[in-house]
Amino acid sequence: MTADRVYNVLFLCTGNSARSILAESILNREGKGRFNAYSAGSRPKGEVHPLALDTLRARGYESTGFSSKSWDEFAEAGAPQMDFIFTVCDNAAGEACPVWIGHPMTAHWGIEDPAAVEGTLIEKGQAFSQAARFLKNRIVAFVSLPLASIDKLALETQLRAIGTMEGTTSSRGDVA
Repeated sequence: MTADRVYNVLFLCTGNSARSILAESILNREGKGRFNAYSAGSRPKGEVHPLALDTLRARGYESTGFSSKSWDEFAEAGAPQMDFIFTVCDNAAGEACPVWIGHPMTAHWGIEDPAAVEGTLIEKGQAFSQAARFLKNRIVAFVSLPLASIDKLALETQLRAIGTMEGTTSSRGDVA
């Protein structure tokens, strides 16, 4: 890890329609050019949840150009080589993932699925807003890590600790 390079980060979720999309957009801005964020799913829904895009817009994040896609796209030849892979849902964390080129560092940052919330539009919107807040907190902690000066074991420990921040869905520390 060096201070002058741009790191590739992949956020994984089963459907790639809500949490992973939120995380992708948030990191692309909060990373201030030091990170290229991507998202994908094991069983993509084929479309981004409209409330995910509404939440991003309301918080001032990029909300265009996103698509729900398979994680297989990132395991193919010619795909960007990932430095970090974070699962943001418990289902994706428990699935057999593709073999990732370059052996990226991984961690599980589970967040409740806002798309699964039933209720009024306001209640659903609150769930998306809360998921975005939890993800932003994790991402801000991540981008604050001294990547160029921290050893691999300490970095792995920090990445797993970030996954246990407020809003975690599980005590799992492993992933992908």
